[in-house]
Amino acid sequence: MTTLIAVVAAYLLGSVSFAVVMSRLFGLSDPRTYGSKNPGATNVLRSGSKKAAIATLVGDAAKGWLAVWLAVQFGEQYGIERGGVALVAIAVFLGHLWPVFFRFVGGKGVATALGVLLGLNVWLGLATLVTWLVVAYAFRYSSLAALIASIFAPFYYGLLFGVNEILFAVAAMSALLIFRHGKNIGNLIAGKESRIGSKAAGAKKK
Repeated sequence: MTTLIAVVAAYLLGSVSFAVVMSRLFGLSDPRTYGSKNPGATNVLRSGSKKAAIATLVGDAAKGWLAVWLAVQFGEQYGIERGGVALVAIAVFLGHLWPVFFRFVGGKGVATALGVLLGLNVWLGLATLVTWLVVAYAFRYSSLAALIASIFAPFYYGLLFGVNEILFAVAAMSALLIFRHGKNIGNLIAGKESRIGSKAAGAKKK
C-alpha cells in the first residue's frame, strides 16, 4: 500500500508542468501554442525569456529528483524496496509526459528524466548531463542531444550498478523519451529541426 501511495504521489508531482506554470508567471504565451508546441524548457527558450526557460528546466528536473530522492532515502523504512523505487521513477516521468492537471498534454521528459537520474545517483545523472552538453554544444540540436543521452543512460546505469529493476526503469524512460521525439527525429533527417536558441513565431509576451 505504501508503494502504491508513493507511486501515485510521484505521478501527481510529475504532472505539474513547469513550462506552463512559469510561462504564466512570466506573462508569456502558452508553450503549447508555438514552436514545437512542447511544454518544455527548450520551447520556452524560444519565447526569448531565458529566465523562464531556466526556471522551467530547474522545476521539471527538481520534481523528478525529489520524487526519486525521497523514495531512495526514506523508502526502505516504509517498505519501499528497489522495485518500488523503480516504479516511483517511472511514475514521476509518466506524470510529466501525460499530466493529469493539463489534460494529459505534457512535455518530452528530458529535464525530468535528468532529475530522476540525479535522484538515483549523482554520478549517473552527471554522466548523462555531460553527454547531453557535449552533443548540444557540438551540433546545437537539443533533440539530438536528448536522444543520444537517453541511449547512453541505461548503459551508464548498467556500468555503475549492474542489471536490476532500476535499470529496466531507466531503459523504459529512455524508450519513452525516444518515442516522444518521433517528430524531432523526422525533422532531423529532413534538416528542418530548430537549433537551440532559435526564436519561434507566436512566442510573445501577453
